[in-house]
Amino acid sequence: MSYIVDHFPGRELELNGEPYLYFGGTSYLGLQTDEAFQQLYISNILQYGTNYGASRKANLKLSIYEEAETLLTQWVGSESGTTVSSGYLAGQLVRQALDIKEHKLFYAPNTHSALYVLQHGVRLKPFISFTALDIAIRDHLETNKDITPVVFLDAIDFSGYNFPDFIGLKKLPLEEIILVVDDSHGIGIVGDNGSGVFKILQKLNPKELIVCCSLGKGFGIQAGAIFGSTKRISQLTDTAFFGGASPAAPAAIASLVRGTAIFSKKREVLKDNIALFRDNVELPDHFKWMDGHPAFSFVDTALTQHLEHHKIIVTSFKYPDEDAAEISRIVLSAHHTKTDIHYLTEVLNSYF
Repeated sequence: MSYIVDHFPGRELELNGEPYLYFGGTSYLGLQTDEAFQQLYISNILQYGTNYGASRKANLKLSIYEEAETLLTQWVGSESGTTVSSGYLAGQLVRQALDIKEHKLFYAPNTHSALYVLQHGVRLKPFISFTALDIAIRDHLETNKDITPVVFLDAIDFSGYNFPDFIGLKKLPLEEIILVVDDSHGIGIVGDNGSGVFKILQKLNPKELIVCCSLGKGFGIQAGAIFGSTKRISQLTDTAFFGGASPAAPAAIASLVRGTAIFSKKREVLKDNIALFRDNVELPDHFKWMDGHPAFSFVDTALTQHLEHHKIIVTSFKYPDEDAAEISRIVLSAHHTKTDIHYLTEVLNSYF
């Protein structure tokens, strides 16, 4: 069932005049409704305005972009990085740049639609397993040594098969692969100080590593980012695709730079909420989840209805289109209180 609301859903939302707890969405740190972060954002709007509808290639440049990209690059652990206006644009910019005759594109299971390409009007499909993907890549390399395989995948795919151990990825001949990873659901949340998966994947020694992501889920701002080698980032930012698009709003980028203390504090709250949930729910095996991540996926329509009956709304819809399977997911956030978590686990335990 879908709902229409007239306000951002924080820890609570109102439906038909009744209050519900909301354990859905992607506001992992609860920043969109956090008063300190809102005030920081407002102060940055007063300095930078509400939007910057110009190209990054224009003769007038705002210093906050390079400041943010330097900070992000050092924090993530890559040689270089750039920001764009959304995570989807980041994925498509990388995908377009790599879709050349010297490369062959492969999609791992459950890869996000932001990374896909249409060929002759048909979307390339992901492999159903990493075993099938491994066989296809090795077959390709036997006869096409001059055409580099490019593998796209999601760091957090909610199956628990990628992050944190990347079991399937380790089967592949990574030393011969350009690896493109969407870390939209990980950056800001998982990894060293919320730095995401770049450092983790770098240790696997792929031929080349590129990480793209939305900054909206972990940081509550409308922006995307790409991380990789200096050569690759220079290539991406020298395209018409990059130059022809307006950047993320400078106030949002400034809030990213100036909000680091807030982010650290909220991550600690989220960490405590995850621990509280796992300590109190009686049947955690009913869910698919990943260590350190606040999303708990399940396939049980009756459970979703049970939660709603007890005034709890979770994420539950078909994604990315009506032909896809229904996604049901309990999402914890830093804006939830301990009382919220206790009530959620009581309702879940009563169902089990």
